Amino acid sequence: QEQLVESGGGSVQAGGSLRLSCTASDYIYFNDWMGWFRLAPGNQREGVATIYPSTGRTHYADSVKGRFTISQDNAKNMVYLQMNSLKPEDTAMYYCAAAPPPVALMSVLKTDAYKLWGQGTQVTVSS
Repeated sequence: QEQLVESGGGSVQAGGSLRLSCTASDYIYFNDWMGWFRLAPGNQREGVATIYPSTGRTHYADSVKGRFTISQDNAKNMVYLQMNSLKPEDTAMYYCAAAPPPVALMSVLKTDAYKLWGQGTQVTVSS
């Protein structure tokens, strides 16, 4: 059974940094878009960043551009989300997810495109 395994997260003060990691099987990693989403209380799940490991193409939500970086390690089938200059509003449960192709560019950060989800990891940013 395919699964996504996340690690990282935790609690930091505003301005701090955290790195999330997500690993997948070869089939998922080299075929799917790998994205990070977040869900904060009272909000809808939001696409944060995504990467297509086969090409390295990335997309970001406007709210995190310049602060978050999504990257890959093909040797480990790992996708990372480096989060810098964290703000209290970044507090949420963060999920790794995989979207099988084809995915329209307008949908790469849309929840509906993603079919496989990790268990989530909490990120808390205090002011």
